[in-house]
Amino acid sequence: VVDRLVLMEDMQSRLMQSIEQGLEHGQGVVEILDVDTDETRVFSQRYACVDHPEEEIPELEPRLFSFNAPQGACPTCTGLGSRLEVDPELVFNLNLTLAEGAIRPYNRVNADAWYLKRLAAVGAAHGFDIRTPVRDLSEEARQQILYGTDTQQYTVDLGGGRSYKTTYEGVIPNLERRWKETDSDFMRRDIERFMRERHCYACKGARLKPVVLAVTVNGLSIMDITDLSVDQALDLFNSSTEDFTDKELEISTQIFKEIRSRLGFMHDVGLDYLELGRAANTLSGGEAQRIRLATQIGSMLSGVLYVLDEPSIGLHQRDNHKLITTLKKMRDLGNTMVVVEHDDETMLAADYLIDIGPGAGIHGGELIAFGTPQEVMDNPKSITGQYLSGKLKIDVPKTRRTGNGKVLQILGATQNNLKNIDVTFPLGQMICVTGVSGSGKSTLVNEILYKGIHKALYKTKDEPGKHTAIKGIEHINRIIDIDQAPIGRTPRSNPATYTGVFDDIRDVFAMTNEAKVRGYQKGRFSFNVKGGRCETCDGDGVKRITMHFLPD
Repeated sequence: VVDRLVLMEDMQSRLMQSIEQGLEHGQGVVEILDVDTDETRVFSQRYACVDHPEEEIPELEPRLFSFNAPQGACPTCTGLGSRLEVDPELVFNLNLTLAEGAIRPYNRVNADAWYLKRLAAVGAAHGFDIRTPVRDLSEEARQQILYGTDTQQYTVDLGGGRSYKTTYEGVIPNLERRWKETDSDFMRRDIERFMRERHCYACKGARLKPVVLAVTVNGLSIMDITDLSVDQALDLFNSSTEDFTDKELEISTQIFKEIRSRLGFMHDVGLDYLELGRAANTLSGGEAQRIRLATQIGSMLSGVLYVLDEPSIGLHQRDNHKLITTLKKMRDLGNTMVVVEHDDETMLAADYLIDIGPGAGIHGGELIAFGTPQEVMDNPKSITGQYLSGKLKIDVPKTRRTGNGKVLQILGATQNNLKNIDVTFPLGQMICVTGVSGSGKSTLVNEILYKGIHKALYKTKDEPGKHTAIKGIEHINRIIDIDQAPIGRTPRSNPATYTGVFDDIRDVFAMTNEAKVRGYQKGRFSFNVKGGRCETCDGDGVKRITMHFLPD
C-alpha cells in the first residue's frame, strides 16, 4: 500500500505523487481500491492487457517493424522467415528395416551399434520390430522413432548380464541438437543432407514477432502490406484514408504522400506486378536495375550522367513505353542518360544514337554511325540502321518442326499467381514461354517444371512450386538448367576451362619435344596446379592486398 487518502479539491498534488510512486513500485501497473464500494480498478502504463501482463507490446518505434533489428525480428528464425529443419522423407529409406540401416543418417553404423539396441528396447515397449520394413510400420511407430518418447525410461541389454536405463531422444531432435551444438563444419554439412529449408513455425514466414504483427492499419499488419504487389499497394494507400478520422488524417497525410510517390516510381518503370516483400536474390537483372532506376527518380537529382546496361531485359513490350517515359522524365530534369540497348523501341526513342561495329570481337570496335535515329537509318554502313528502317529483316519461318509426338504435362500449377493451370510441352521442339512481366513464366518453368523434374530424376532436396502432378517425365532422361550464374567454381575459370577445350590445348603442349625432355605432364600447363602456375599469385594473374580500413 502506497497511500490512503480521501479525495478533496486540495489533494490533487498528493494524489499525483502517490500514483507516480505506485507506478514505479508496480512496474507500470497500479491498483486503486474504493473502500466505499469495495471496487478495485487497475491502471497501466504498459501496452498490455492487465489480465495477461506476460504479453506486452513495447513502445512503438520504426525499428520494431524491421526484421533486420533484434527488437522486431522473430527470435526463432532471427528474421529470416525460414529455418533448416530435418525432413522425415530424407531420413527414412522405406524399403529397408531399421536393422538394415533404414535410418539414413545412422546407416554408417553396423547392426550391433548401441543406438539399434536402444531402438530395439523402444520397439519392445511400443510393439514394433526393428526387423520390419519401415513402410510396414504404423504411423505411430514412425513418429516415435522420429520424434522420441520424451521422458519414458527403457532398459537396454548390453549382454553379459549388464544393462542400463535410458530415455529415447528421437532421430530428428537428435540431429537438430547436434547440428546446433557441433563446431565441426563437416558434421554440420553431413547433417544438412537430411534438412530442408521450411517456413519458420513460429512466425509462419512473416519474419517478425507476434506482438509486432498484432499492430494493424485498416486491419492489415505490416507483412500483409508487403505481401501486396505495387499496384495493389497503390490502390490500398489511395483508398485507405477514406475511413480515417481527422486526427488520423493529420498524422498520416504526409507519410501516405511519400508512400504513394515511391510506389508510383516503381509503377512507372514497369514493376507494378512486383511484390513489395520479394527477396532481392530472386529478382532478374533487369528488375534489379529498374528498382535502382526508380530509386534515382525519387532523388530528383539534376546534372547527373546515368549509365544503364540493357534496362529492358525481362520487360514485356507492353511495358516498354513505361521505361522509356521514365528515362525521358529523368532526362527532362537536366540529366544525361547513356543506355546500352538492343531494343528497337528504345533506340527509336533516343535523341542521339551511336552504332558500334560492324561485327563482334576483332571484327568490331569501329564507330559505324552516329546522330539521330533517322540519320543512323540513312547510313548504308550501319547494319543496325538497316534493320531499324526495315531494309533488312528476319523472315518468319514458313514451316515448323513437328517434334517426336511425346508431351510433358504440368497439372494444377498454383504457385504464386498461377491460377490452377494445366500446361502441355510438346517434346522435340523449341518451346517459347512468353507473357507480360509478372504473369508467372519463371514460376512455371523454373520453380515447377525444372525443380519438379530435377527432384524426380535425381532425388534431390529441391522443393518444386505447388502443382498436382507432372506427367511424361519417363520420356526424358536428363534435365539441365542453363542460367546466367557465373561459370566455373573458382575465379580462375574461363570459357576454355569450362568447355573443356583447355584440356586438349594442354595435351598439345605436353606432347612437344621440349615438354617431353623436361618430363612435363599436362598438369604442368595448368594455372590451377602447383608447379606450372605462378606461385606468387597462385595462378590468379593478380595479387590481392588486404587493407584493414580501405577496400582491398
